Amino acid sequence: MDNQHLELATLIGSRICHDLISPIGAIDNGLELLGMADGGMGPELSLINESVTNASARIRFFRLAFGAAGSQEISAHEIQTILRDVSAGQKVSFSWKSDRAVIRSDVRAIFLAEQCLESAMPYGGDITIRPDGDHWLVVGQAKKFNVDEKLWSLLGGGKAGKDILPAHVHFPLLAQHCRAEHRKIECKLSGDSISIRL
Repeated sequence: MDNQHLELATLIGSRICHDLISPIGAIDNGLELLGMADGGMGPELSLINESVTNASARIRFFRLAFGAAGSQEISAHEIQTILRDVSAGQKVSFSWKSDRAVIRSDVRAIFLAEQCLESAMPYGGDITIRPDGDHWLVVGQAKKFNVDEKLWSLLGGGKAGKDILPAHVHFPLLAQHCRAEHRKIECKLSGDSISIRL
């Protein structure tokens, strides 16, 4: 995928997320009004509310991971809120170890790296993100990993074939994004952790 195609793909991602966030927000507001009218949420409304909250968090996450990047800054609070909401009830937890705002293009690389780690952690684990000088370190810790070497080779400059599945699109996108940003990707695998330095 060349830079022109990457830019078009990110614009499509931004458009989809932008168009979905409004109706999901409206559903969330409607649920809140129903809860107030009924004197509180019953189990049915609570289940719907939980699903809407998770969907909203995922769209906000995907908008930063797959949408158009740029120099706009994202606050540490917003990043932490998105990661907290997207991991609620999931097997993988996130820990953001920085209080500084981060430019959107860096957040995009970090979120794509997180997805790469999640792909290797089907049984769950913890992902920690912290600054490392002028770089970022994204570290996944788990008792057991499932590493697809063909996918991980893409981060080191390998070529993406036509057999890439939608569930693995973050691997070639991270590689392409980092090439466009002149950013080197370093991956290290030990017994109980995988680190990606961007």
